[in-house]
Amino acid sequence: MRNSSIKRKTTETTIDLTLNLDAQDPVEIRTGVGFFDHMLTLFARHARLSLVVQVDGDLEIDAHHTVEDVGIVLGQALLEALGDKAGINRYGTSFVPMDEALGCCSLDLSGRSFLVFDESFATPILGNFETELTEEFFRALAFNARMTLHLKVLYGSNTHHKIESLFKATGRALREAVTINPEIKGINSTKGLL
Repeated sequence: MRNSSIKRKTTETTIDLTLNLDAQDPVEIRTGVGFFDHMLTLFARHARLSLVVQVDGDLEIDAHHTVEDVGIVLGQALLEALGDKAGINRYGTSFVPMDEALGCCSLDLSGRSFLVFDESFATPILGNFETELTEEFFRALAFNARMTLHLKVLYGSNTHHKIESLFKATGRALREAVTINPEIKGINSTKGLL
């Protein structure tokens, strides 16, 4: 089983996160940020993985530390769960429509951290989630999982729909990338290392 459990405590957040790439349940997300919980749940379901996240964050300030720190810990857990990455597809790409919006994710579990985030949001806040935190989350995820991550909303008008399309697309692309392919012998790289 490819899994990881990480506990991280700072003066800003306390996070307990468990990830299993080879199971689909449980998915239990409690960050104190309702919209973010919804997005992480969608991400996990579309990635077909088990994700349990419990956060006690300084939400009296805002949601920034909570959202960013979950990205950090999720990225670390993903890197740990993948181990040497032998046999995985490595790459994943997905386009997801959400009503009028179309989001795209293309990623590479390359060992090289990079984020291209091509979107801005007209609505600044959804619930207690500042929409600019979407980019902060994905940056923390990409850099701590050591993945190359490209995200773009091709079109759309509703901010909720646009962000949701990105989380779903990332989940689906990640599922493709972490899937073990019996045709791949060893590490899917000419360097022999990911």
